[in-house]
Amino acid sequence: MITYEYPLNERIRTLLRLEDLFDKTAHFIGAEGAQEHHVALITLFEILEVASRADLKFDLVQELERQRQILLSFRNNPDISEEALAGALYEIEQASAALLNMQGKIGHYLRENEWLMSIKSRAAIPGGVCEFDLPSYHYWLHRDPQARQHDLARWLNPMLPIRDGLAIVLRLLRASSRNEEYVAPHGAFQLMLSGRTAQMVRLRVERGEPFVPEISANKYALNIRFTSPGGDMRPRQVEADVVFEMTFCNL
Repeated sequence: MITYEYPLNERIRTLLRLEDLFDKTAHFIGAEGAQEHHVALITLFEILEVASRADLKFDLVQELERQRQILLSFRNNPDISEEALAGALYEIEQASAALLNMQGKIGHYLRENEWLMSIKSRAAIPGGVCEFDLPSYHYWLHRDPQARQHDLARWLNPMLPIRDGLAIVLRLLRASSRNEEYVAPHGAFQLMLSGRTAQMVRLRVERGEPFVPEISANKYALNIRFTSPGGDMRPRQVEADVVFEMTFCNL
């Protein structure tokens, strides 16, 4: 199955963007090539920009505390494993403590590094990080892979509490409801929300089916149009009925 996630508010949209960026950064830091480490650094700059757009740290701490209170209400419930509950509470408490221990604005130490900011500004220009533009960066890319990995980890690690906090929130969000099966006649589907509240929609389509969902939503209705990519990947309207699974996620 291929899963498509569609956020229904700006906060969840930001968390999904950051989750994707943190995953990509970890992947490319784990490699040893200079080009992979270049991508890791550029992605780190993207994390800096996305995480700086809102009071993300406060929002995560607030949401984690809300989830902690919900979990505490399950204590002494015979249907709930006390061991699993204690583990979940410990994880939330550790993540909250790490977030509260973060000093200053997210990524402030990166912005205070003139060398990194010179790379960031040049990277915004197509082809702007060639060796004749940034010889010191060219030198860094030719250092031993372990030295580059050490630097990248040093620049990333202070922001890992953000990654860990949002991972808990998104995991709880994704587990908040169950899949239901729907059919989109001739590739078109509309569902009136009728007061239903949700923060994210998860949609699953069989991997072998050539269907791509285009999702839009407001407080009144959810609309899905399935298209089929041709050989040139240009979307074409689907004429067949499409069977898919969908979940409305809400914390």
